[in-house]
Amino acid sequence: MSVPMSPLELVRLSPLMLRTSGRPEILVALIDGPVLMNQPNIWTPNVRHLGATLPATCTHAASGACLHGTYVAGILSSKRGSLAPAICPDCTLLIRAVFSEQDHPGQMPSATPPELADAILDAVHADARVINLSLSVAHSSARGEKQLEAALSYAANRGAIVVAAAGNQGEVGASVLSRHPWVIPVAGCDAAGRPTGQSNLGGSIGRYGLLAPAQNITSLGPGGNPETFSGTSAAAPFVSGTIALLWSEFPAASASTIKLAVTGHSTRATVVPPLLDAEAAYQALAATLTRRKAS
Repeated sequence: MSVPMSPLELVRLSPLMLRTSGRPEILVALIDGPVLMNQPNIWTPNVRHLGATLPATCTHAASGACLHGTYVAGILSSKRGSLAPAICPDCTLLIRAVFSEQDHPGQMPSATPPELADAILDAVHADARVINLSLSVAHSSARGEKQLEAALSYAANRGAIVVAAAGNQGEVGASVLSRHPWVIPVAGCDAAGRPTGQSNLGGSIGRYGLLAPAQNITSLGPGGNPETFSGTSAAAPFVSGTIALLWSEFPAASASTIKLAVTGHSTRATVVPPLLDAEAAYQALAATLTRRKAS
């Protein structure tokens, strides 16, 4: 009987994590809930706070917003050797809270399109290279969706790669996030690399997106204790962290070059995207940039 691979091994992130833990000049924006980093032994100091509307540090450690933000932050930026994946701890984490700790008692936090658009613009203006959206969009309207689409297009023009969770409704379809061609929508997979039953899929997700680990992923809670969850909120930071490490290794690469290396061919006619392969992306980037230097 075969032993299941770890999430990092499944997407071949371990070799890339051995090469680098990231660079401080690679800024990763976490648009999410506030984060509680009161355990300096497990968190790096490479953190900045964005926005004045909501606090980026938790005021209620038991809130859903704090739990969610801290959990996703752990996957990205806790210290290596912690209980979390800790993919890119030496990159700079920009925390831009969009979830209020007061507004979502007992519910999974979400953001409206205008709130999300404002947060994306803040991240782009702060020179974020990668923007992680482990969230759902609430209260959509035609006007709000146009505002969000404009913010996503602005991020594309400024060379900030946007990674978004595909959602956990088990539906086949598209959202304002997943159908934007610049966004990398991330569907969830199990330990064997198969889509989970709760992960959303769809034409734009299959065309532009990736699969990443989303089943029983352990990260950190507000008290520094392990928290294990499933869902595409956990899957998205595996892709965001991979992009941040690749940019750390190839800092002169353009956003489109990095994005193509990670996602592969862009014309897929399927509702199920391919599995993230961090090592293949690294090798593709190395080969591409070597060819360019030689020409």
